[in-house]
Amino acid sequence: MNVIQQLEKEQQKEKVPALRAGDTVKVHAKVVEGTRERIQVFEGIVIRVTGGGLRQNFTVRRVTHGVGVERTFMIHSPRIDKIDVLRHGDVRQGRLYYLRGKVGKEARIRERRRLVREEEPEAEASAAPEEASE
Repeated sequence: MNVIQQLEKEQQKEKVPALRAGDTVKVHAKVVEGTRERIQVFEGIVIRVTGGGLRQNFTVRRVTHGVGVERTFMIHSPRIDKIDVLRHGDVRQGRLYYLRGKVGKEARIRERRRLVREEEPEAEASAAPEEASE
């Protein structure tokens, strides 16, 4: 492992949710206003996920007061406090740019009903047999 890979690995966050286009997320971003720093919540639909490793980023879109707002976040940025996935959308495309032309009910996305695999259920499954043997 070379020096660059080692530095990138140190800067990556350990706990990152699996994001896909169509997911509704709530991003808690740190915002600096003068001397104060506060957390601003940005909630919307993920329209794209690009890059990989430390350079992975995602774009979130929401409509506020009839105006569409898109914001791009770096997943491993220290400016992001946490990312909450509220629901998983059922879409067939990796980039949801067509949502820019949709308004109101047309812009809705179906919720994905099938199970989304994450690392947590595996850890719970391995802990369950230990409790049963006691």
